[in-house]
Amino acid sequence: MKKFSMLIIVCMLVVTALTGCGGSEKESASSNKLVVYSPNSEEIIKTIIPMFEKQTGITVELVTAGTGEIVKRLQSEKQNPYADVMFGGSMAGYLENEGLYEHYVSPNDEFLIEGHRNKSGFATPYISDGSVLLVNKNLIGNIKIDSYADLLKPELKGKIASADPASSSSAFAQLTNMLKAMGGDYENVKGWSYVSELIKNLNGKIASGSGAVHKSVADGEYVVGLTYEGPANTYVRNGAPVEVVYPKEGAVFLDAASGIIKGAPHMDNAKKFIDFILSQEAQDAFGSQLTNRPLRKDAKLGDYMTPFDKITMINEDTEYVSKNKSKIITHYTDVFTSTK
Repeated sequence: MKKFSMLIIVCMLVVTALTGCGGSEKESASSNKLVVYSPNSEEIIKTIIPMFEKQTGITVELVTAGTGEIVKRLQSEKQNPYADVMFGGSMAGYLENEGLYEHYVSPNDEFLIEGHRNKSGFATPYISDGSVLLVNKNLIGNIKIDSYADLLKPELKGKIASADPASSSSAFAQLTNMLKAMGGDYENVKGWSYVSELIKNLNGKIASGSGAVHKSVADGEYVVGLTYEGPANTYVRNGAPVEVVYPKEGAVFLDAASGIIKGAPHMDNAKKFIDFILSQEAQDAFGSQLTNRPLRKDAKLGDYMTPFDKITMINEDTEYVSKNKSKIITHYTDVFTSTK
């Protein structure tokens, strides 16, 4: 009986040791993982994620979806979070959902351009996209285009590509940029008067979406398009007969952000990811391999990108725009209907 009791004890010790080893392996495997939700483009994902994995040895589980879908999923998982990081999405979107994100400011934040740093404490800006004009060099002839004012020239009537601000985020960004640049704020009659005159010069032509704007200019269907910097620079990099013009009245640059999910299962790895996307290596990749505007002061830029110091920039009142978006769109719709 004594021998049998000893055998049971020995077996229990062995099982406990094995269970302990198994738990240790599971914990080790878990600590080597990061779950990332992202609305970013395939080009960004395929460039940045492998760089992070190679540098850190951390394996990324990636879930891609639209920003709205991701936010809904984060809200449903709030009590038991599955993701560690949201990688991408507008700064405004993060500010509207502060309760979903952990407060963390990366040590690399100090290297970012002033005005584009982590002021919220939880949303980390890492790239920025500006409202620009994309011009087809084969079609422009002797027409000078370096400003919003130039878009009112009679010779451009019906030759300007623009999307609907009510359904296109880039078109809405252009609208608020124009209101700020031409009127000084979002309610000034001067800004809305300019918008009315521009609508007349569109001659009733509205593109089906933001992608159709830059594509139609690159394809030679329109002389100039109201678009955003990222895809515009892609055409320049790839040798299309186009030129990116930053309106001399001022261009607004809106940041894309990343944030750690509140209660992230792999918190340390999440912090490493935030640190990485602000690192020299990642920021150089955004500026010289991709066509996104890096925010690190010393980031490298490809020759297809214009340095910040050569661009006239104006700041958007993101809080006002976020709170009054529906009001601005309604006003635009009324102006468009009464003008065209």
